[in-house]
Amino acid sequence: MTHPVIDLRSDTVTRPGPEMLKCMFAAEVGDDVFGDDPTVIALEEKVAGMFGKDAAVFCPSGTMTNQIAVKVHTQPGDEIICDVDSHVYNFEAGGIGFNSACSIRLIQGDRGRITFEQILSNINPDDVHHPRTRLVIIENTSNKGGGSIYGFNELQRISQVCLEHGLRSHLDGARLFNALIENGGDPMDYGQLFDSVSICLSKGLGAPIGSVLTGDNAFIAQARRVRKVFGGGMRQAGYLAAAGIYALDHNIQRLKEDHRRARQLRDLLVSLRYVDEVMPVETNIIIFKLKPEMDTDHFIGQLGKQGILVVGFGSNTIRMVTHLDFTDDMLDITKRVLAGLN
Repeated sequence: MTHPVIDLRSDTVTRPGPEMLKCMFAAEVGDDVFGDDPTVIALEEKVAGMFGKDAAVFCPSGTMTNQIAVKVHTQPGDEIICDVDSHVYNFEAGGIGFNSACSIRLIQGDRGRITFEQILSNINPDDVHHPRTRLVIIENTSNKGGGSIYGFNELQRISQVCLEHGLRSHLDGARLFNALIENGGDPMDYGQLFDSVSICLSKGLGAPIGSVLTGDNAFIAQARRVRKVFGGGMRQAGYLAAAGIYALDHNIQRLKEDHRRARQLRDLLVSLRYVDEVMPVETNIIIFKLKPEMDTDHFIGQLGKQGILVVGFGSNTIRMVTHLDFTDDMLDITKRVLAGLN
């Protein structure tokens, strides 16, 4: 191997660049648990303003922001509607049951996307034999759906169903800006559709850590209490918040480059004899199935020997994720290695 390691395991692997680090080191900080870290306050106000919400709270991870939202929106014994492939169900360690004692109604959507009709048909009747349907969780873009994007009109219909049936709604927008930059749209419009919105700063936006949960004042006041219970209160968190502010100011438009490189990888993969199927690529996630004769562990190992890291994502399935540390030179190397594998 004559090149640096090319890490396509996730868009969480990015490292702060010189300008982001400069902002972090220059940050004015306080104690966020006491509510007096000015940079954290600035980040929370920035995100709340972007989505037209009253307030926001800065947390260490997207898992925490999602789990806080579930806890605040529900009571033990309630039921939550989400897609069978949703992050909150598959990748948050059973947090819904552990933290909130809720049951889950899983819906088989289209690449992680559920419809308003599916939600409508899965609302439980008002009957003591059934859990109370309370919360709908939407993930945009969908990780297991290969970075699939919801149409805004569908989200409007979902929001209307929730309003008409007294359901709360949460948007897991870990990669929402990938959707916005690809299809257009204003965060403000999305904020009006959901009771709460979570965004990740440490994925495509390139901050080293952190997610922000936003909602109305009463929701965020309770969210802060739950964050404390979950152990998520941080002290001089302004150093991290400064990275988030930089990411929001500088790293949204460049997501288009990640999408372009992902599509180029897709174009190659569909032509390779050992690839059986490539999921549609809408943003920065590429998920593809290998033919049975190409063993998954062998494939990952062969790439690893060439300094390219990917992850298995189910039976005979591989995921690659492009990000700001994945350059055009790295793209060319990756394409060359993929084309040369046996």
